[in-house]
Amino acid sequence: MPRGTLEVILISAKGIDDNDFLSSIDPYVILTYRTQEHKSTVQEDSGSKPQWNESFLFTVSDSTSELNLKIMDKDNFTQDDFLGEATIDLGPLFEAGSLPETVHKVVKDEEYCGEIKVALTFTAERNEEQEYSVEDENYGGWKESNEEF
Repeated sequence: MPRGTLEVILISAKGIDDNDFLSSIDPYVILTYRTQEHKSTVQEDSGSKPQWNESFLFTVSDSTSELNLKIMDKDNFTQDDFLGEATIDLGPLFEAGSLPETVHKVVKDEEYCGEIKVALTFTAERNEEQEYSVEDENYGGWKESNEEF
């Protein structure tokens, strides 16, 4: 069961549907892992190619292995519009430790509607049990080097 810190670097998106009538969309992203939620800054008038370059931290304490990225369009006088979302499987990240900048499909109503680019890092929590064990004493330590003499 992985425990530690998940760092999400939200880089950019492209191909997002620019559906605002009189101006460009003002996209932002709601990042959700379990019950933890973060919100990116709003990229005003950035249209279908917003750039964020923001970092977000989540606490990982169980085997939940999905990160959800919901792209929204900030509206001043009406409810914000849902533009699409990407769900990222974190299983490979927990094994590898980090995943470089990767493009993920953004979907709305089960149809492709753009891409979002993120980089991910998982830092496992170290506890006292992991730091030292009696077995470690048998490898490469004083006992082993002493046997040669």
